[in-house]
Amino acid sequence: MRRWLALLVAATTSVVLIALLVPMALLIRAVAENDAMSRATAAAESVSVAVGTPDLELAVQRVARPVTVFLPDGRTLGAAAPRSDALRLAATGRSVTAEAAGGREVLSSAQSPEGTVVTRVFVSEAELGRGVPEAWGALAALGLALVVLGILLADRLALAVTRPVDGLARVSLRLAGGDLAARAEPGGPPEVRSVAMALNHLAGRIDDLLAAERESVADLSHRLRTPLTGLRLDAESLRDPEEAARVGARVDALERAVSAVITDARRRSADRESCDAAAVVRDRVRFWSVLAEDQGREVTVSVPAGELPVAVGEADLAACVDALLGNVFAHTPEGVPFAVRLEGRPEGAALTVRDEGPGFDAALLRRGDSGGGSTGLGLDIARRTAEASGGSLAVSTAPEGGAVVELVLRAPEADGSTVRPPRAP
Repeated sequence: MRRWLALLVAATTSVVLIALLVPMALLIRAVAENDAMSRATAAAESVSVAVGTPDLELAVQRVARPVTVFLPDGRTLGAAAPRSDALRLAATGRSVTAEAAGGREVLSSAQSPEGTVVTRVFVSEAELGRGVPEAWGALAALGLALVVLGILLADRLALAVTRPVDGLARVSLRLAGGDLAARAEPGGPPEVRSVAMALNHLAGRIDDLLAAERESVADLSHRLRTPLTGLRLDAESLRDPEEAARVGARVDALERAVSAVITDARRRSADRESCDAAAVVRDRVRFWSVLAEDQGREVTVSVPAGELPVAVGEADLAACVDALLGNVFAHTPEGVPFAVRLEGRPEGAALTVRDEGPGFDAALLRRGDSGGGSTGLGLDIARRTAEASGGSLAVSTAPEGGAVVELVLRAPEADGSTVRPPRAP
């Protein structure tokens, strides 16, 4: 927009200046020519006044320009000059101005006792255009300065519009990324301020609707506790102790799942969390290393020694890492080694899990697809965790074989607009 407004103002200003400066330039040239011709005519008349007096030759010498006096007897006084058709016309008693080679000639006739005397004053092209190039250069500089000034003013005005619009775009991207606390700062023209206020109202309405939805989910989940309580009582009334214990354990597991749903639904209404990715990855790798040792798997771990903050909650990241490592154990034979690498990046952090198994297709990213008879939700959980932080998940098969899963997580926002760079390992 700034570029187009600058071009529009430059074009408009140029047209106006051309319409103004071109006639002014022609006027300056006409004034210069008229001034030169007036001086030449005055010089010719001053010599014509002395015709018929002894001071004629002295008058010719006093004129500081090429002057030629044609006497009736054919003699000439002053500078040599050709006899042109205009001279013969002036010899009839007329004053004539005519074009000549290299300029113009002013012919003034006067009567003497011997006949008609013609005085010729030559005006060169340089004298006719004296001062014109300088005046034209000043006009061109003035026009260029006005065009540049107009472009600068247009750019400032466009910036007053584009800066609030850019702010609206950034707020929209933050809202799309899940930051429902993002709000636009109204500014600029009234129309842009109206859009900013409408966007803020929309963000607040979305936040309210999501909060209501989360509360509804939590309420629905809470209602399940009543039938769970009845199911627990039925389980306790079973006569077989082993069967009662087994059913009770299932009921406990189901109740923990329902509690987790309630907690998760309420927790999502709070501000976005962050955690130290290095600490979480080290803890989860330590947990899975026990099973890896039992299965004879070699584990290669590369985790930075310092903190590596990411815009994901500790529980969510732990579940994500568990899903990725669980896939390795679920879909590769025992004894297959795997590697876990966590590294800092300008946008945040990258977690790579690589194994030397048969590999799998990237189509498994679709929710519910599984190549091993499982629910197929593990990679989808990891993908949603990455996208919640503004990152991404990529699945591929290495050229030498084996699956490679790369999870990119964004760094937490420092002030609502700037992403903190990760600390050095």
